[in-house]
Amino acid sequence: MICRGNSPIPIPISEMALETQTWLNLCFVEKILRKSEGDNSIQVIDIFSKPATAKGDNYTSDMIRITVEFSRDQGGHKITEKKSIIAKVSPLNEGVRQDLVEQSGIFDVEISMMSHTLNKMNELLGPKHLVSAKGLHAQKNPTLLIIEDLAPLGFRMADRLSGLDLTHSIMALHGLARFHAASVALCEKEPKQKEMYAKGMFSEGQPQDLQNFFVMGVKALGDEVATWPGMEKYAEKILKLSDHIYKIGTDANKFSEHDFNVINHGDFWVNNMLFKYDSDGKPIQHICVDFQLCLYTSPAIDLLYFLSTSPSPDVIENKKSVLLNEYLSTLSATMKQLGCKTQPPTMEKLNAMLKERASYGMIASFTVLPIVLCCKTEAKDLDEIMSSGTFVNPGLKSENYKKLMSKRLLQYDEIGLLDL
Repeated sequence: MICRGNSPIPIPISEMALETQTWLNLCFVEKILRKSEGDNSIQVIDIFSKPATAKGDNYTSDMIRITVEFSRDQGGHKITEKKSIIAKVSPLNEGVRQDLVEQSGIFDVEISMMSHTLNKMNELLGPKHLVSAKGLHAQKNPTLLIIEDLAPLGFRMADRLSGLDLTHSIMALHGLARFHAASVALCEKEPKQKEMYAKGMFSEGQPQDLQNFFVMGVKALGDEVATWPGMEKYAEKILKLSDHIYKIGTDANKFSEHDFNVINHGDFWVNNMLFKYDSDGKPIQHICVDFQLCLYTSPAIDLLYFLSTSPSPDVIENKKSVLLNEYLSTLSATMKQLGCKTQPPTMEKLNAMLKERASYGMIASFTVLPIVLCCKTEAKDLDEIMSSGTFVNPGLKSENYKKLMSKRLLQYDEIGLLDL
């Protein structure tokens, strides 16, 4: 095959100048489109690329939106079309972010999910309830994934700063329940799937940089809480916890064969999901993105992480039982529909699982919630947060974060989570 215009195209992925992306050329994109569309008559005419996410929206990869103009044969004529695809690339700039991604192997996890596991889960659920976009291509050197772009289909991110309202939150948990149910059905058919996702965010095998993110983040929170009037007692407890926080997280997400277990998304927060809306602005469909931290263990992990980071304060304070009921009823119905032999948990068992692993939600409140609530003009990437040897996260000083955490610290202390 002869490709035209093989010269590399410079891409301003971030504010810092990055190397020219030699892999991104007309030939490369043409191969992907021919394979994904099953049409060897496709000829790429031109490509245009730009960053697909803003700073603060994505932390462990560089996202590039590629608009492709191409021709193909149809009914004896050549027609011209445009299509948008997403390239998700392992970090290109040297620094904490690049080291963390390379050493943790999280891109390998996502490639496995996008190339194998999610395709099978989507087949089980059918086109009405897809849990992910379609993976078009995966490769190493450079490590990257090409994924269908959901934006032209009307999907977009919700507003992380205001938090998800009840409608969005219920839709997200319906999506999560179907994801979990499909994973149970798949693992029953293919038990090896369980072994493919054994690390997640907290694991003894994860690199020091990932552990440092949590240790430094909790120390920074302790220092910040020390400046809040009347909160000194909590500040001292948080600072004592900080050196142990990664071990606490590792214990909380450990697999137990006696539990009800699923493949967890592992990073299920507002920025890792997209919603589609009707003409009145009402969400009508939900889909997950970013599968780098998937983990086979109790579904309490995804639930605690989501509940601690993503619903609006009003929803999480007043409608938590509604959310759990919606999750469990959808999980049970979907497992039944898929013919699972495994029994879903009862509400009593689900609440016991959440209580047993409650420290996981606390860690998410300590370290991920300030990122969620950091205003967009102050958002920093991982290198900026950690590279100076100190932990710099402006979200810790957000008034909304302070208001939320003042309540949560009291609750965490009452149930003994702040004590070693």
